[in-house]
Amino acid sequence: MTRWLSNVFRLGVKELASLASDVVLAFFVVYSFSFSVYSESTGITTEVNNAPIAIVDSDRSVLSTRIADALLQPYFRRPVPVDRSAVDRLMDEGQYAFVLDIPPRFQADVLNGRDPAVQLNIDATAMTQAAVGAGYVSSILQQETTNYLHSRGIARELPLRSVERAFFNPNLEGFWHMAINALVENLTMLTILLVGAAVIRERERGTIEHLLVMPVRAHEIAVGKIWANALVVAFFGTLSLLVVIKGILHVPIAGSIPLFVSGMVIYLFAIASLGILLATIANTMPQFALLAIPVFLILNMLSGGASPLEAMPQPLQVAIQISPAVHFVQFTQSVLCRGASIDQVWPHLAAIVGLGAIFLAAALARFRRMLARAQ
Repeated sequence: MTRWLSNVFRLGVKELASLASDVVLAFFVVYSFSFSVYSESTGITTEVNNAPIAIVDSDRSVLSTRIADALLQPYFRRPVPVDRSAVDRLMDEGQYAFVLDIPPRFQADVLNGRDPAVQLNIDATAMTQAAVGAGYVSSILQQETTNYLHSRGIARELPLRSVERAFFNPNLEGFWHMAINALVENLTMLTILLVGAAVIRERERGTIEHLLVMPVRAHEIAVGKIWANALVVAFFGTLSLLVVIKGILHVPIAGSIPLFVSGMVIYLFAIASLGILLATIANTMPQFALLAIPVFLILNMLSGGASPLEAMPQPLQVAIQISPAVHFVQFTQSVLCRGASIDQVWPHLAAIVGLGAIFLAAALARFRRMLARAQ
């Protein structure tokens, strides 16, 4: 056992030295857990921000003016008055994302309880902004109309009133989710890339023959590559969480950071085993890239981070349970966002360990055959 640990340790140190000598790959690791996480969380948003909006005010009343004044930044730009005859041309040219059309006698009809219709034209080529922005405009319209009626001494309200409470993210800050999701994506991508590149690099440089004449076994070589590359990713992933996400972006961490780091290490073991398995299938680095990219995309898109699992077809929800990314995303959201303890997330950790063991067994079997062919 002592000899096995010594061999694995020395082989892992060799991998760390090899990675440190690859300046481009080392720079890519640092970039992925720093600027990439920051830019993805702040540059991509699902919220309405500075949307161009125009207004056709055919009523020119106090109420219509209040509605126009309520469309404020940072959600909308200052509303631009336009003529109704120009609406189609302006929408076709893409100058405005929203055009609010207030009909004549709008204020009078509201005061008389006639419930007039207001038209909102939306450029839905920006689908997320269109859907969210329509809700914003509708809410502003209803709120300003209700406030205006109250100012005139008219108490006209619905018999029921909805009360919303947002847990874990009271202000619905979208970049909180984007930052954590970016961290998970980079953990997955870089682990597959580094471990796979380590195997392919040995083959392309001819150093695989050097390993074969050493008194080491196939599983020692594989485990050495797994722990060394997983250690690098875990180190920079932890730094990214503490410095970029928590320190710079000020995303609150509700749960235990040591618990998350422990779960991350287990996840990296599973993904690193998958990376070795993919590397034993490919013969060259281009082949590995063509194989790893679709695998990463599937793991990412079906992990539940980009789209909720509940929005997927039921058979797909069952099938993707074989992906460790699904369990890690649920583990991450539970720990970092909801403050879950080990008692609540241990089933996800157990699933990741089981899947990692399966990937490792398959990877070792193929790795032994690859070394046997090299002899």
